[in-house]
Formats: sequence, C-alpha cells, structure tokens
Amino acid sequence: MNIEQTEIDGAFVIIPRKFSDNRGWFCETYNKSKLSELGINMEFIQDNQSLSIPKNTFRGIHFQKEPYAQSKLVRCIAGKILDFGVDLRKNSPTYKKWFAVEISSDNMKQVFIPKGFGHGFLTLEENSQVAYKVDAPWSRECERSVNYKDPEINLCLDDCGFILSEKDLNAPFLKDCDCEF
Repeated sequence: MNIEQTEIDGAFVIIPRKFSDNRGWFCETYNKSKLSELGINMEFIQDNQSLSIPKNTFRGIHFQKEPYAQSKLVRCIAGKILDFGVDLRKNSPTYKKWFAVEISSDNMKQVFIPKGFGHGFLTLEENSQVAYKVDAPWSRECERSVNYKDPEINLCLDDCGFILSEKDLNAPFLKDCDCEF
C-alpha cells in the first residue's frame, strides 16, 4: 500500500498494490498492521455500502458528532465518484477547507476521512457503489449534515441537476449546525 497526504492534515489517499495475471487481479484492500505503519491506527467496527443508480447523485456532506464521531476508509467498488472531505475542526488551520479525490473501481484508490471531517461524494458514472469502513457505530442522535451549497465551504461544484435525498437538500449551512469539533 502507498499513501498520499491530501492538502488537509490527517486525511489520506491510500493506493493498494494490484497484482495481475492472465486470470485477472488480486488486491489487498485492508491490512490493519500496514495502515498502522502509515499512521492510521483505529479499529474499524462496521462496513457500509451504498449504490447510487443515476450519475450526478450527491450524498453528503455527512458527519457524526461526539461521542459517535466517525473516521472512514472509503473506496469505490463499482463506477466512479468524486469523494470530498471537509475539515470541520474549529481549531484546525484548515477549518472549512476541503479536498476532492476521484476514486473508482479502476484506480482502486481509497480515501481516509478522519474524525472531525464532513464527508460526501458525487457519482460520476451510473451504478456507482461505495463501500466504507467506520470506527464508531451509526447514531441517529449524533448524525448531522451540512448543505453542499454552503458558501463558507464553497465546494465549487457546477450543479448540473444533482440528485439528492430530502435530508441533504434541506441540510443546514455550517453556521446553523451544531458542529462541535
């Protein structure tokens, strides 16, 4: 596995090694000790997977507040997405800054989103599937969203008729959200 630091401290792109032959390929997508060597030391407790059928589906910007804040290890197992991490840590020098990484079933990149970040993605192909590991359970009481159109975050997206859930369409701006990282 190789690791690339994003523009924001604590968030990484992980590139697994792929071994190909005439049968196809093999790839190790998770190895706790190798990730630990790279500085990612947590116990993932749950795997999640989503399917977004139409292209231009936007999911996010989601996070959970304490005591159920989550770190995520995200990969795209079918299709292609633009994955976003937004720094929501108020004392961070990169507070409200974001990064985006194109991940796909072809490039096999993974994104590590630490606690204190919002997460979202935009599907760039139909039938995109995203799988991710989390290190804390889902909590309805701690689940939060920030509107992707928030001018303080300024994701710089050309909204070409994005498909969003009702929850994401009505998500508050950061200034109106009880984000306390």
